Amino acid sequence: MKQHFLFDEQMMILVFAQWCINHELDPRALYQRAFPGQGIPPSLEQALSLTVPKEEAGEIADDTVLGVLSLYDQPELAELVRAEITKQS
Repeated sequence: MKQHFLFDEQMMILVFAQWCINHELDPRALYQRAFPGQGIPPSLEQALSLTVPKEEAGEIADDTVLGVLSLYDQPELAELVRAEITKQS
């Protein structure tokens, strides 16, 4: 069961990273703003290696990324994503 959770968590990180790329945001910088003083986790680096350029990516709805962050109890990241959504509106 734990392995399944880790796979799902990695998918959450990938959704976050690709959403950032699609909105011309740096996922590492957003993560650092949410968690100052922490290094970039290996799971984010791994997800970044799987992202594609904005032009090749499918659309990720704002509600989708917010829902995934909420599901995995990431309120700090969700707050910053909401702020970026507001800026870009």
